[in-house]
This record gives sequence, C-alpha cells and structure tokens, in this order.
Amino acid sequence: MNPQYKMIQNSTSVTEFILLGLSSNPQAQLILFGVFLMIYLMAVVGNILILLIVSLNAKLHNPMYFFLCNLSVVDIGYTTSTVPKMLMNYLCDDKRISFSGCLSQMYFFISFGGIECLLLGIMAYDRYAAICHPLHYGVLMRPKVCIWLAVTAWILGFSNSGIHTGLMTSLSFCEDNVIEHFFCDIPPLFQLSCTDTQINQIATFVFGGGIIMGSFLVTLLSYVYIALAILRIRSKEGRRKAFSTCASHLAVVNIYFGTIIFTYIRPNSTYSQEQDHALPVLYGILTPMLNPIIYSLRNKDVQRALRKIIQGI
Repeated sequence: MNPQYKMIQNSTSVTEFILLGLSSNPQAQLILFGVFLMIYLMAVVGNILILLIVSLNAKLHNPMYFFLCNLSVVDIGYTTSTVPKMLMNYLCDDKRISFSGCLSQMYFFISFGGIECLLLGIMAYDRYAAICHPLHYGVLMRPKVCIWLAVTAWILGFSNSGIHTGLMTSLSFCEDNVIEHFFCDIPPLFQLSCTDTQINQIATFVFGGGIIMGSFLVTLLSYVYIALAILRIRSKEGRRKAFSTCASHLAVVNIYFGTIIFTYIRPNSTYSQEQDHALPVLYGILTPMLNPIIYSLRNKDVQRALRKIIQGI
C-alpha cells in the first residue's frame, strides 16, 4: 500500500476511497492512459458502428442482429462505467472517489456484466435454434419472444446488481480506504470491510453465480448441440466454415466466462488485490472492444451493409 494515500482520520467510517489503478509508476501510468484510451475509443466507436449499420439496413433486422445491438449498448455502458474514471486518475494526483460514487460505479459495472452474460446465453440459443431447428426458427425466435428475452436480461441484470449494491451499503469500512484496483468492485470492497461479509458472499454465489453459471451452461449446451449438428454436415467446406464461426464466438465466450467465474465465484479468502488486476481488464474492457469484431465486423452481411453505407455517403 502506498503510504501517501493512507487516510488519517479520527472517525470510524470511511466516506471516500482511493483508487490506485493498475500501477503507481508515473511513466507506466502515461503508457496505460494511452493504451486504455485507444481501447476505449475502439470499443465505443466499434459498438456505435454496429448500431448504425443494423439500424440503417433492413436486411439486418432479424433476431441475431437485434441481440447484437443489445450487446453493443451493454458494451458501451460496460466500459464507460469504469474506463473514464481510470483515465482521469492516470492524469491527476487526486484518485479519490466518494462512497456513493464507488457504489454507483460498482452497480453499473455489475449490471452491465450480468446483462452481457445473459445476452451471450441468449445469442448462443439463437444460433442453436437457427442451426439445429431452421424450419422452426421463425416461431422459436419470433419478435415477441426476442423482445421478451432482451427485456428479461436487462431486468435481471439490474436487479442482481441492485441486490449486491444494497447489501454493500450494510457493510462498515473503517480506516483503510485504499483500493488497489482501477475501479470499485465487489471482491476488493469485501477485503476492505471491517464487518462480516458472509451474507454478501452468499448473495454473490447465489444471485451472481446463478446468472453467470446459468448463462454459461446455456451457452455451453447450445454449442454442444451446434457442434453435433455441424458434424452431420456432409460437405467438408461447410463444416469448416461453420466450425470457424463457432470458434470465433467460443473464443470470446471462454475468455469472458472464464475470467468472470474466477473473479466472483470463489471464496473471498483467495482474492488478492495485487494479483487480480488483469482479470477485469479482460472481461470488462477488452471483451467489449472485441465483440464488434468477432460477432459482427467479420460477418459478410455486415461488411456488405457497411460498404453500401460508405458508398452512399
């Protein structure tokens, strides 16, 4: 812990926290500022581009791109909940964040993270319906069903985060207010609490774990059935194309679910503020940047739609 950030106070209640970020080295902070600014801009621009392409092309108004648009909105909110504050901290010496600001940051980060989990599960089911039940796809993924699935994902995501944020307000934080992280997250706040966090940890396992593991199992099961269906394709070229598409999706899914499961679904005693900095960078910053590339910009339909828009300008 950097001694210059220790909070000396007579009161027993912490009213603000110090976010140390990923490094305390001034030169490293400038490098990190440039790197994360570039990643953030790529994530925001890439996801806005997806929204524009889908909205301007009627051929893309189908369930898959409807959920991709939802994912793009989530990814913009996901990165915006943490990266701007991190960038500001790299440029100034004042790295404080108020208690209410800390909880707000945590609320939106957990909300968008939960919604992303659910949307990835829904998108996997959508691909399962399209590949394994093509004749019934129009019924399985009719507009009302798609809207209901999307609304449910948003409601569950915000509700799950509301539970964790509400329980966090019941904890007491005494003296130590230094968070060796770049944003306010559940595990580091548990570490700083001077009261029992058992109820909070149970809620994290039950509610957060339910959303994460439920979405992961739906995604995994969907891809198992998709793989079995692909293996039944007689054409080698057809199997190769189908597998390459699934491999791209699965790469992002594995990175996202693997890191988020390791972060939240494990005992609090195994958490290390110093060692676990990189995980949220993978699922909270890099994944939102990669999603437009993996899910859409490599798609030929999106590429054709983008060329038409550029030619029409």
